[in-house]
Amino acid sequence: MYTNIFDRLSFLSLFLVVVLLPVFFLPFTKIPIEISKGLLLVMGLTLCIIFWAIARFFDGKISLPKSVCLLGGGGVVLIFFLSAFFSKASQVSFFGTAFDIGSFWFIFSAFLLMFCSSIIFRNSKQAKIVLFGAILSSAFVLIFQSIHLFFPKALSLGIFDVADKTANILGSWNALGLFAGFSGLLFLLVVEFFPISKTEKIILQIFILLSMLLVASINFLLVWILLGISSLIIFVYKASNTFKRNETGEGGEKTESDKKHFPAVSFVVVIISLLFLLNPLVPIIPGMFPDYLDNIIPTRLQISSNEISPSFSSTMVVTKSVLKEKPILGIGPNKFGEAWASYKPSAVNKTVFWDVAFNSGSGLLPTLVSTTGYLGILAWLIFFVLLITSGVKFIFSSIKNSANWETMAFFVLSLYLFVSSFLYSTGPVIFLLAFVFTGVFIGLSASNSPNGEVSLSFLNDHRKSFFSMLSIILIIIISAATSFKYIERFVSFSYFRKAISSPTAPESLASINRALTLYSNDLYLRTYAQIYLLKFSSLISKGTSLSEAEKAELQVDLDQAVNGAQLATTYNPKNYLNFQVLGSIYQNFALFGVEDIYSKAIEAYKTASALNPLNPGLKLEIASSSLADGKIEEAKNYANLALSLKPDYVNTFIVLSQIAKKEGDNASALSYARTALSLSPADKSLIQYVDSLKNEAIPNPVTPPSTTDKKKP
Repeated sequence: MYTNIFDRLSFLSLFLVVVLLPVFFLPFTKIPIEISKGLLLVMGLTLCIIFWAIARFFDGKISLPKSVCLLGGGGVVLIFFLSAFFSKASQVSFFGTAFDIGSFWFIFSAFLLMFCSSIIFRNSKQAKIVLFGAILSSAFVLIFQSIHLFFPKALSLGIFDVADKTANILGSWNALGLFAGFSGLLFLLVVEFFPISKTEKIILQIFILLSMLLVASINFLLVWILLGISSLIIFVYKASNTFKRNETGEGGEKTESDKKHFPAVSFVVVIISLLFLLNPLVPIIPGMFPDYLDNIIPTRLQISSNEISPSFSSTMVVTKSVLKEKPILGIGPNKFGEAWASYKPSAVNKTVFWDVAFNSGSGLLPTLVSTTGYLGILAWLIFFVLLITSGVKFIFSSIKNSANWETMAFFVLSLYLFVSSFLYSTGPVIFLLAFVFTGVFIGLSASNSPNGEVSLSFLNDHRKSFFSMLSIILIIIISAATSFKYIERFVSFSYFRKAISSPTAPESLASINRALTLYSNDLYLRTYAQIYLLKFSSLISKGTSLSEAEKAELQVDLDQAVNGAQLATTYNPKNYLNFQVLGSIYQNFALFGVEDIYSKAIEAYKTASALNPLNPGLKLEIASSSLADGKIEEAKNYANLALSLKPDYVNTFIVLSQIAKKEGDNASALSYARTALSLSPADKSLIQYVDSLKNEAIPNPVTPPSTTDKKKP
């Protein structure tokens, strides 16, 4: 009795994770959607494991699926653990700032989700319930997002921008497109392979149409490729079966569900996908519909989305460089941003994204393997080879011995989601659903295979009973403790959000101090330092009206700002942003009149530049600080280095003009200023600066905006 109760609670906990994962978020909290989904994952998994462990107390029996895929997944987790353990900033690799998707704990949670799914959803009835839940969840997402396109303000729920039609509950706009394609494939599989009523079939066909309309609105070519190939395979298989011998039902009579019909729905999906893939070179109807087919809906709905990410070739350049530096275990999980800063291609400086700190590559899976060395690449390859081999073998075996459509559907859907994760940085939802569906496939294939499960009974053996009970108790304790630790860090992020949105410095300081008490990391420490810098600048702006107490407070603010930035560099000495912020703080204090501090700013900027060698902005910061410190030759050298990295960098010509003027070379100063003006002709301050040089009445030189000041903490 108790076993059944706790098994059902375990099933319900995991089922709710699967169903709510695409739709879950915390409205009116300003907590990012992807972080709120992490809360659902951790709490749902924790409850599932605890209830399952308690059920084993009463049952006295543990049954696990016998699967090489689970062993392959265990290998990936082991390599991620070793890579994170030997990383120079292991705390970044293990957890990151907020349960980062590339961190060890996230990967461990994903594979644990797969393992639990293989244990909990292990028979056909449970699989159908999960499939039904996925249908309901997908339908809700399609309806909600379709309505949001027309009424974004009404459905902002305090977390979306009221004017942003592309805001969604999946994360990125293209991730929503991939999920819409997944939903269409899910509905199509049920329509074509499962025995359902005509009414249910009509409803699902309507949702297939809705999913394709949403895909067309998002206009992401990858979705049409994946959906077109998947539907083509379904159509070919169903069409070939149409002309085969019809199976008979009970009593030798053909039932309605046994009759073979032409797969019209999959055929229509193939044709529509093909139309969007071809992308006609001429308008549909010249004069009436001047847009290309793939632009009609986005144009009519006034939707625009410009997501940026490194190309696959750039991602591979970074990966190869990491493999040369640390070939076995890489530099550690969750460190693509550091790898990108160190090894990005120089051609990036020719684009407007030259100063963007990318934290992911062209796809989620390439990002994950880029920093874990050859062992990480090998582990992922083994896992996917085992998964695909097991799936193909089982599908052909099922077709031969009467098809098991549930198992086939979960394998196909998981394959779609993994391919999406390889080709695009999908975010957590699609990636986690891939592991859920893989786990269900493993559980179903094991339960339908002879000797597919491993069972251990421990109540009848005292030795087995003691160690088994002890293991179960440890699982419960570790699960609860880990969940509590995660909740602490989740709460810390809510305080961090308050810190950056509070209107006054005292309120911001109170919030960031609470966040650091719960969880200390370099992002929080940089924010802490910048808040004290703002407090310092607001006090010093009072000038001579400062009281004695406020003067003493100035020194405290200075010390705390520097201390926060230095702690950030200690926490992660491989993140150039930490040293850039430290240099910016020193530079700002120098501007406010603090003496003998420019040398410290230069030193910090040089360290940041060593970690991000192709960033011209850092070179220019060194040049500006050197110029202010009176080191003319050094300033000139670094300004020329910045110019060589980015020949169209306007601020570089301004600094070179200042250097030339400092040397008394007015002709060169004017030449540099004119070059800067030609690159930015609408800049009024540049126009005034050029005019002043012409008249040889040079005011205070134009100070180029600090690249650090533009960055978010």
